[in-house]
Amino acid sequence: MQAINRFLYGPTPEEKVRAWQAKLRAESRQLDREMRQLDMATSKAQQSVKQLATKGDVKSARILAKEVVRSKKQKDRLSVSKARLASIGNQLQQQLAMMKVTGTLQKSTEIMKLSNSLVKLPQISQTMREMSMEMTKAGIMEEMLEDTLDMDEDEELEEEADAEVDKVLFELTNGKLGQAGTITNELPTADEQRLEEETERNIEKYREQLNGILSG
Repeated sequence: MQAINRFLYGPTPEEKVRAWQAKLRAESRQLDREMRQLDMATSKAQQSVKQLATKGDVKSARILAKEVVRSKKQKDRLSVSKARLASIGNQLQQQLAMMKVTGTLQKSTEIMKLSNSLVKLPQISQTMREMSMEMTKAGIMEEMLEDTLDMDEDEELEEEADAEVDKVLFELTNGKLGQAGTITNELPTADEQRLEEETERNIEKYREQLNGILSG
């Protein structure tokens, strides 16, 4: 009889909630993997920043530090998003408890608010859009409003990157920050030119690694 009802009427409300909870757990595990990847890439980039600062190549260090700052910000976003996924899961669990009393799923402004914020994260945007449509049909939430997210952080990133490198230089020079990274107008030698080109390649490699993770 249950199989016949599922064929005629589709999944029960409880089955829908269980399916959504499973999706939320899967997305949470994916965010965990991305955060681990970010940690590894960021650690390598930080070591390169220190090496560049030690050599007095402050310009290159600041370029790479900007990517380090961006990766840290992204990890913070992923961590917050994981917590929001867990909150939706808890809200759905409460829906199951209430359904035993009311017999139906209830509208939840909290689930709607959390889902609306998670749609903005590229890594889970598609899944959250699909779930939101399903939950709207089930009566848990109203149709989401599309709003834009301002991603222009260049000026803020520049300031934080400068602070990041200054901190590293301060540590490496035992507080004598002004003695590091002196700029010279002399033309580089052939060896210095090769070293600079190698440094640029390494910077680009780490930027590509970080940007690959940041873009999802």
